[in-house]
Amino acid sequence: MSGWTVIFNLVLVIVLSVVAWFFAPKQDRTVWRSSIILFLAMAYLMWAITYLCQLHPLVVPRRSDLRPEYAE
Repeated sequence: MSGWTVIFNLVLVIVLSVVAWFFAPKQDRTVWRSSIILFLAMAYLMWAITYLCQLHPLVVPRRSDLRPEYAE
């Protein structure tokens, strides 16, 4: 189920980018489009990397309060 969260948010960012493309103000349209779409893409990447790193950590935490015979 957690993999679907990343895909759902990607689709949401794509839809918002398309909306920003068509509804950008007439004045300085290129700057508005670039800024909004770049913001959405970078915010999604930052969120996705953080989310996936917490979902599958590289280092497994270990408890330090156990006796050695029970620590595995």
